[in-house]
Amino acid sequence: MDASQLSSGMSEPTSSTAAGGYLLYKAAVAFGIPAGLAAIVVMLWVQPKSKREWTMALICTVVSSVGGGAMAVEYLKLQHLAVGGVVGLMALGGLIFACGLPGWVIVRAGFAWADKRKDHDLGELARDVKEVLK
Repeated sequence: MDASQLSSGMSEPTSSTAAGGYLLYKAAVAFGIPAGLAAIVVMLWVQPKSKREWTMALICTVVSSVGGGAMAVEYLKLQHLAVGGVVGLMALGGLIFACGLPGWVIVRAGFAWADKRKDHDLGELARDVKEVLK
């Protein structure tokens, strides 16, 4: 093969495993690490009273972090940071981390509100919610 044949559109073979590993790495840096850190921070901040509350808060924090973070990235049009490299991903990770905190607060507030009214039936709780939202 001469030099003209090598430069005529032939590309070097790449490993699909390497590409998959790179995408997994980017996904972990962009979503997994910030969401996990947000959950850990808020659970150390205010400890849950029961396993049920802990589980609900963990799930809501991670979902709020990933879903809210994705919405914030889309709304603020920050997708270009993901292409820029690791530093851009860290910036997005900080935003995703911050979006997980409201999820925890909402769950904690809901549990505190329901705990004060644990002797009420569902109809009374619905009336209380309606009254608060007026």
